[in-house]
This record gives sequence, C-alpha cells and structure tokens, in this order.
Amino acid sequence: MLLRILDEGYDRKAWQGPNLKSSLRGVRAAQAAWRPGRGRHNVWELAVHCAYWKYAVWRLLAGEKKGAFAPKGSNWFVRPERRAGAATERAWREDLAILDATHRRLREAVAGLRDAELAKRLPGSKYRTDTLVYGVASHDAYHTGQIQVVKRLWKDRKKG
Repeated sequence: MLLRILDEGYDRKAWQGPNLKSSLRGVRAAQAAWRPGRGRHNVWELAVHCAYWKYAVWRLLAGEKKGAFAPKGSNWFVRPERRAGAATERAWREDLAILDATHRRLREAVAGLRDAELAKRLPGSKYRTDTLVYGVASHDAYHTGQIQVVKRLWKDRKKG
C-alpha cells in the first residue's frame, strides 16, 4: 500500500487528478522560473523542494548521513540559480532528472522494507517509518496542487 501511495503521488494515475510528475510535464524553463509574486516560490523551486524531501526520507531509510543531495543546501533552493543564463532548458531538465532519480531511489528503499520495520522510528526521526513514507507522498500531492495553481497564474498573467 505504501508503494502504491508513493507512486500515485509521483507518477501513477490517482483519483485526485494530476500527480507531481504529470504536473511538470510540458513545463518549459521560462514557465518553471516564473514567480507569481515577489517572494513567492516558482514551479522550479517547488520541484527541487519535493526532490529534497524524497532525498531526506531516503537518507533516513538508508541510514545515510546528510550532505549527499545534488544541489548543496536543504529544503528550499533558489531556482534558477542567481547567475546570468541560469534559466536554461538544460538546467531545468537536469533538476527534473534529480527529482526522478531521487524518487526511484526512495521507491527502491521502500520496496525493500520489511513489515516489522514500518512501525519503528528511524535514527534521526521522530516519526515512524510508515509515516515518513506516506508523508512524502502527501507532500508530493500538496505541492502538485501549488504547481497547478502557479501554472494557471502563468497562463492568465497577461489577461485582465
């Protein structure tokens, strides 16, 4: 069931509508980098943020130390990076590849869990293992909704 929930939040058909991966399909770098307002997150940052939390849960499951996430930092990452020419299609696709690879790694770790491990708390976490897994799936669904709203605002930005 946890694998199903994880998959539906990321890349499998789900009753609630789009999943995270489908909400990002067809989004170009310019749209991903667009901010709906000053100090607001863009689609790109939301995608990398989701990748980071998949990494964080995987890290706990795997017993790995902090610091192995591809972009340096934690939680929120300014995207595109603050340098000339950073908002390229290539950079956007690279971050999407990080999201996808991180999801695959997390999914493999979850698939390897034994039932007895699900109710245990992992070192470095105050939550049970099963709570971490369905929590990261819920996190995907939450941010998918935000991405859908930002995409609609992008589309409507020149109207009115």
